[in-house]
Amino acid sequence: MAGANDADLNRAAVHGLINQLSPKVSIVEDENSAGAGYEPNGAVPFKTSVFENSFGYLRLGQFGAGADKKLLEAYRGMASTNRIKGLILDLRYSEGDDYSGAAALADRFFSKDEPLLDWGQGMRKSSVKTNALDLPIALLVNRKTSGAAEAFAAILRQGQIGLLIGTNTAGNAAIAKEFVLSTGQRVRVASTPVKLGNDKAFPAGGLQPDIFVSVSPDDELAWFDDAYKVMAKSTARVNIGSSTNDVASLSTNRSHRRLNEAELVRMLKEGLNPENELGSGAREIERARGILGDPVLARALDLLKGLTVVQQFRSS
Repeated sequence: MAGANDADLNRAAVHGLINQLSPKVSIVEDENSAGAGYEPNGAVPFKTSVFENSFGYLRLGQFGAGADKKLLEAYRGMASTNRIKGLILDLRYSEGDDYSGAAALADRFFSKDEPLLDWGQGMRKSSVKTNALDLPIALLVNRKTSGAAEAFAAILRQGQIGLLIGTNTAGNAAIAKEFVLSTGQRVRVASTPVKLGNDKAFPAGGLQPDIFVSVSPDDELAWFDDAYKVMAKSTARVNIGSSTNDVASLSTNRSHRRLNEAELVRMLKEGLNPENELGSGAREIERARGILGDPVLARALDLLKGLTVVQQFRSS
């Protein structure tokens, strides 16, 4: 190959293998490097919000030391001005290899002494407490939910504390080893899966969601940036159990504008289809203003609302 030397070919081979084997294999970037080709999921910021004055939303981003305290402070801030009935933990694009932090964060939701996670340092257990967070939990996951984030999700689901909504996680919850290449680059290889509280290895194919909602990667990133963004056309595939449906512009609380009798008569006289007119152009944008477009987040809200109704029914 003209103009290529052995070093260039070796470098290309390494990057090719990493691209194919990612996220189980990755290059360890220097802290001072700008990180050419750095994935945007590595810089997901911590974010909080409250929907309908009742349902808290926490985007956890990078897992690390102190994440449990950060979450608790954020929850207390939301609960101080709202009556929180349920909590959405958004783990999409979340990563990190701090399994100690993931276990500490999960511990906040357990009131009894239960096994949580083993990442090569013995099985970590939850502590007995009276102030555990006890409310319905929905966990949002996707193919970029990796490492400590998916281990955290697995702990909560195994403890029957939360349900997973989205797509399969990355399957990268593993103990990693680093190797130095002849080029001086360091490669991190996931060698041994972490073990869950039932002493079983984390599944190599990642966690399967309880409610499967598949969205195109581009649309998912757009909604992740702006949950209310109106898409021209978007289809989400939802699978609960054995039922699968394709739903266009899937959202929650989506209601059509009500027509009065005079407007309906006018549209029929002009040969217009009321349903088509309401779903077109500016009217569609007007109808969607203030309504969630993110189908994964919308399903989580639907779930928490349903659980709230069931709890109220059982307590009455």
